Amino acid sequence: MVNWYEKYLSIYGIPFGDVPQDIVNGTHDRLAALQSDVPIVSIVVIAYNEEKHLQACLWALSEIKCKYPVEIIGVDNDSQDRTSEIFEKSGIPYYTEYQHSCGYARRCGLQHAKGKYYFDVDSDTLYPPMYYELMLEQLMKPDVVAVSATWTYFPDANHSKLGLRLYEICRDLFLWIQHFKRPELSVRGLVFAYDAELGKKEGYRVDIIRGEDGSMALSLKKYGKIVFVRDRRCKAVTGYGTIGEQSLLNSFLDHVKFNAKVLGVFFTRPTIMLILMIIWLNNI
Repeated sequence: MVNWYEKYLSIYGIPFGDVPQDIVNGTHDRLAALQSDVPIVSIVVIAYNEEKHLQACLWALSEIKCKYPVEIIGVDNDSQDRTSEIFEKSGIPYYTEYQHSCGYARRCGLQHAKGKYYFDVDSDTLYPPMYYELMLEQLMKPDVVAVSATWTYFPDANHSKLGLRLYEICRDLFLWIQHFKRPELSVRGLVFAYDAELGKKEGYRVDIIRGEDGSMALSLKKYGKIVFVRDRRCKAVTGYGTIGEQSLLNSFLDHVKFNAKVLGVFFTRPTIMLILMIIWLNNI
């Protein structure tokens, strides 16, 4: 079975000059058709030197299925490649943030967002067509202030499909258990959306290099629930930037070690083992 993202991989990782013009033009026209003057949702794409990934991200974004009015805006974090040119040719409004960090870029996008709800989008990530609508329907529920989802990685020669699958089962299980008492620790910026008014009230931290989204989630938690969405139709797909040079196993173990006290405080060992067994059987 062909994965939904296969066609976008045809240009993912290649220079913008090698992208067929019909893809650039088609993306422009579909994005223009999606834009609303009175959006409920602001979809904000941040990018820093993402020439080889941004066009694929925007192509996938142009083909979303969402019954709610949206606006799509971009933030170029003062890139030195052709990132700003890609934004320009996509036709979406975009802004340049000259202070470098995801926190500054996300803050810039939030300041310009007109929608009631704000969606983080990373430009090296592809989102399935129903992602925004399904996430929004969870976010619009009473007492919910934010939602976060799961994500997967592009298969490549260095990572086996089985290894990726096992890694994701363990990681997603850990995040799911953790979210019951400490949902902000399960938030990742590439799959995060929240109430924009509350977000503007709290603001992004820009004094840290990473973790600005978890910090935002922590600030929002006092206003209501943060929902962890496990629907596979909301699972984004991305590169290995969140892992860096680590192996999948070491990346997972580092997260477990860092947050291990959460499980021990809130769950007994038999409960943890029972949850592990249930989720494992549900995923194999």
